[in-house]
Amino acid sequence: MPVLISSCLLGITCRYDGGHSRVDEIVSKAREIHLIPVCPEQLGGLPTPRAPSNIVKGDGKTVLSKHARVINSLGEDVTQAFLKGARETLNLATMTGATKALLKHKSPSCGLATPYCETDSGYGVGVTAALLLSAGIEVIEINPDEIETDFIRNLGL
Repeated sequence: MPVLISSCLLGITCRYDGGHSRVDEIVSKAREIHLIPVCPEQLGGLPTPRAPSNIVKGDGKTVLSKHARVINSLGEDVTQAFLKGARETLNLATMTGATKALLKHKSPSCGLATPYCETDSGYGVGVTAALLLSAGIEVIEINPDEIETDFIRNLGL
């Protein structure tokens, strides 16, 4: 079964800072799992590297409902790029039949508990993660610094 994955987790240099978040435990299983690499911010047309972004007045759910915006550190509104990247990611899931996504933690696009938003708790869901969840796709947040040896096997992939 196809599984979406944040491209940076595979070692692709697509993070906002031009780096990656490679997880060797996932890369070592790449031949066994049908992975579909995605970088929603690149799919939305943003360059790499790019200015870091924050969700203002909410989180990904409120961006989807048009009550919040995504603003980068230069003060530019990049909401439309984040929305386009989220829609393109969902399109890839639909085309490939992916029902699960392994997404990078803390990302304003991919995170389930990103600190790059303005919510009462200080954490919220990223734009792409919110859209995938609303479409019934299971999202699993991956923190590259906390992967355990049996992590992939426990995911049931």
